[in-house]
Amino acid sequence: MSLYTERLNGRMAMLGLTIGVSVEAFTGKGILDQVFGLFS
Repeated sequence: MSLYTERLNGRMAMLGLTIGVSVEAFTGKGILDQVFGLFS
């Protein structure tokens, strides 16, 4: 793995977590409820 790939992966993980927490703040549903709510 190159340094670029590792940086990109870390940034995407931080972005995903930030979006998940933001949606939780607006909807009141936790991150796990958001993820598993897609499958029900």
